[in-house]
Amino acid sequence: MPTKDYASARNLLEQFFAIAEKKLLESKPPSLDPEIEKVCETIFQSNTQAYREVLLGCTIAKIQDSTIDIRLPYIDLGPNAFSGRTLDEKVINPFLQSKRIPCSKGPYLSVFRRSVRFHAEIRSGLRDKKGYDAFLNALFYLENKDPQIFLEYQLYKFAELREAANIPLSHLQRISLEQFDKLFTGLLSTQSGGLFPVIFAVTMFSTIKSFFKLDWNVAWQGINVADSASGAGGDITISSSGKTLLAIEVTERTVDKSRVVSIFNTKIAPAMIEDYLFFVGASKTTEEAKQQAKQYFAQGHEVNFINLKEWMLMSLVTMGKSGRDLFNKELMNILETSGISQALKTIWNEQINSLTGI
Repeated sequence: MPTKDYASARNLLEQFFAIAEKKLLESKPPSLDPEIEKVCETIFQSNTQAYREVLLGCTIAKIQDSTIDIRLPYIDLGPNAFSGRTLDEKVINPFLQSKRIPCSKGPYLSVFRRSVRFHAEIRSGLRDKKGYDAFLNALFYLENKDPQIFLEYQLYKFAELREAANIPLSHLQRISLEQFDKLFTGLLSTQSGGLFPVIFAVTMFSTIKSFFKLDWNVAWQGINVADSASGAGGDITISSSGKTLLAIEVTERTVDKSRVVSIFNTKIAPAMIEDYLFFVGASKTTEEAKQQAKQYFAQGHEVNFINLKEWMLMSLVTMGKSGRDLFNKELMNILETSGISQALKTIWNEQINSLTGI
């Protein structure tokens, strides 16, 4: 593989891994033929990490050049061979490490003898013969099927592998207002299944409660939990002495008239909620939705819409440095105890590292 292709190989991994992460967060695994799924299960359960890492490298090589013989990972083996070791050192291993995926610390080809050809003849010299048999079956599949579909499936399995690990969250002892702005912008634009916006909003309400010593109860529920089933008025409910003061819907979707009407009929009116708030991000609120809210105002129910990021920044400005420190502490506490996925922990860590230039 020519050196000039390594950057595009990394971009390819990033592109397909983003798709795999999104499917993992949505619990929508990609599917292959049942037999090859069993083969991959054997590979990903193997203690020999190199098998799955080599397979990933072969898949990238095949996508970039269909004429490559993926069974020849050393360039001295023939005109259709490729440099598997260089591909690993420049692309595969750095990618896996950057995504906090458990992987080999050294070159994956070190498991094999030099100038190895991926054929059955070398099976006898390997410790994990069952894993190698599965690896050969996967190579055969790769040689005869769409490598891009196979790449997405492999990266989903790598994402699953990471979920079984325990990734510590990166901390910043102090975060400036400018850094908060960048952190909110980065995380609110990522695919989190709606979790980051809700966690940010809950953290801010909890911070306001503590900072101003209010007798609020800040209740929230998991993402995609039906409010009607839980009895909640929204994603977040602020109450005092058993009375609902404010119910909040945190959304990443456009708020239109039909959604406002539905919320009013199923939540606001039945629970006689007087103050209901939509936190919106990049999504828009249609003029029809705002007009509908005005009609409910005349009936004694306030329905308001506000940009989540702008509200958080203004709140942090209002509370000053001590409020920002408190928010940082509350945020880390919620993140540590909310049981968020390893995928979202990795996204968080990447954003924190970007603030410090790591």
